[in-house]
Amino acid sequence: MERSKQSHDNQADSRPTTNESSLNGHFDGLVKKDTRNVGCQGTGTAGESSSHTGSSVVENWKHERTRSIEDNEMSLPSLAAAYTTIIRGLGEDPQRQGLLKTPWRAATAMQFFTKGYQEKIIDVLNDAIFDEDHDEMVIVKDIDMFSMCEHHLVPIFGRVHIGYLPNKRVLGLSKLARIVEIYSRRLQVQERLTKQIAVAITEALQPAGVGVVIEATHMCMVMRGVQKMNSKTVTSTMLGVFREDPKTRDEFLTLIRN
Repeated sequence: MERSKQSHDNQADSRPTTNESSLNGHFDGLVKKDTRNVGCQGTGTAGESSSHTGSSVVENWKHERTRSIEDNEMSLPSLAAAYTTIIRGLGEDPQRQGLLKTPWRAATAMQFFTKGYQEKIIDVLNDAIFDEDHDEMVIVKDIDMFSMCEHHLVPIFGRVHIGYLPNKRVLGLSKLARIVEIYSRRLQVQERLTKQIAVAITEALQPAGVGVVIEATHMCMVMRGVQKMNSKTVTSTMLGVFREDPKTRDEFLTLIRN
């Protein structure tokens, strides 16, 4: 990953922002009621970010834009043609037996790797939000995550840990993993992915707080560039009491490490 660029972006996040409505990609044109400062900090190969949103947020995740199955069918030939051009540009023969079907396979695979553009958060969460008088922390950790680096189009993979403090409403546990799947199956940077997950949960549930931590390996650092095999990137987003209350934050971080 282009760490210097990401570091610059993280520093820019510490300045006042107009709103977070464009963060999840599908909030364009909609304005949130509450805008606060976002603070981020990062060191070395492990960046750590945190942010804060107010209690009054608009459920803009219901209006996200998606890529349809019909779009996939229409774009598949042009994607396959692009892969044919890439293969030829690499010095290979696209007509060689082993490569004859590779452009179509690669195009289909890329559509699967980015299938998060086809899915709506509202479809996942609509029937899985329940009224419940529970005010203790809920944590789902070690959620497998696979994504694609938007800078090099190579894999990012790792684990996601999510915790939230309910405010009279809880979410079906499997839906937390589905949220991760929807946002990770897109062209991403880890910093944005971390915040998108946290913001989506906040807007859907209006909890007292949300914490998200992602630990991931970036193949753009392993297979190319610095080629550091054992490097991992850690990012975090803390909203509400997870950001404001050190004890709550420490409880969450302790539980996901045990």
